[in-house]
Amino acid sequence: MGVVIIWIGLQVVFGTENPFYVVASGSMIPKLQVYDVLIVQGHVKFEEVQIGDIIVFDRPSGQDRVIVHRVVSITDDDPKTLRTKGDNNVASIPGTDFPITEKEYIGKVEYVVPQIGYVTQVLKPPTNYILIVLVIGVMIVKEIIKRKNVKELALTDPLNPNDPDSLKDYSDLETLEKDSAYSENSDSRISDNESIESSQETKKDSGEKFGKSKD
Repeated sequence: MGVVIIWIGLQVVFGTENPFYVVASGSMIPKLQVYDVLIVQGHVKFEEVQIGDIIVFDRPSGQDRVIVHRVVSITDDDPKTLRTKGDNNVASIPGTDFPITEKEYIGKVEYVVPQIGYVTQVLKPPTNYILIVLVIGVMIVKEIIKRKNVKELALTDPLNPNDPDSLKDYSDLETLEKDSAYSENSDSRISDNESIESSQETKKDSGEKFGKSKD
């Protein structure tokens, strides 16, 4: 009963009947490997799908297989129609990669969990599904925490006077010793009069040195 509740909850969260798919072929290598588990987000509307997105959809011809390929072009706007291609395939396959309409669309690939699909070959349902859900759940939580920490770091002002922690690395600036050489020569500037006199003497010497030569 608990497994059923968890499964229904995941369907609601990800907006699709089946949020998890296991890669079964090498058509998307190197981006996706066989036995990678995909987490599909069904809340991404078909109208929001763009070129470059990796989507999951029913095969247009017969709808007998689920395909995971990358969108390579939008062939029509009314109604919106897509053409996809496997990254490892030479070209798009008619009846498989196109035409993709909203009818075939299942969702956009949101996360990839490498190689955990092997569990489906070793364990039997529902144990394999429970294990996959637990592992994916941990990864999602870690990702959420990571994004939250990055966001908080971006919003922190390192010189905010209201935040004592933001100034702790600068608290010892007043204790730094002044440079002794600089301190001793801080009053060694040439006065304006000295500068003018020095300039005139230099000009006089130059005149004597570079005067016209006598025959």
